[in-house]
Amino acid sequence: MSEQNKPFVVTDRRKFTAEGELRPDAPPSEERERHDPPAAEAPVAAEPTASTPPQEAAPKEELPPLTEEQINQARTAYQATADRLDTAIRATNPGMEHPPAMSFEQIVHSVYMTAIMQLGGATPEGQQPQVDLMGARQSIDMLSVLAEKTKGNLNPDESRLLENALFELHMGFLEITQALARSAAAKAQGSGPAPGRPSIVR
Repeated sequence: MSEQNKPFVVTDRRKFTAEGELRPDAPPSEERERHDPPAAEAPVAAEPTASTPPQEAAPKEELPPLTEEQINQARTAYQATADRLDTAIRATNPGMEHPPAMSFEQIVHSVYMTAIMQLGGATPEGQQPQVDLMGARQSIDMLSVLAEKTKGNLNPDESRLLENALFELHMGFLEITQALARSAAAKAQGSGPAPGRPSIVR
């Protein structure tokens, strides 16, 4: 019989019936036979002995030290590129002033405003505040790290600015979390959250 006229046979290799029961003529699981090693060949972990030292964690990879020349070259190239960017921006925006140089006060103010927005402080009046508690906590912790790492290296005005920013954010964080707790308690009692109460976004 030619190859073209040979009948073909369809073999039902499904293991389960339409009702979800195992078919009696179902073929054995080849996948398991292929991958499951025999019990005798299963690897056995060697028990530690007095002569076997405990396995130590791999040492943390350290960053290679930079030379002063590399640092200066990177700083010079960055400054030149930033200056060209400023020139291009002012050329397309006549009358625009040179952007102020970054300062410690600007860094504190930037992180502070980010945390305020994450706590719902920038919500338009009449809308329900959307609060990002985890993001706000991270921003507040960033200022805490900044305060710790700059301790003893700030002038009185910078220290006062950072202390006030952290105080206001700590109090704001407590106020929002307490409001959310009250809102959750009211919702559990079936009364639902009061209008204007903050809602958590993550």
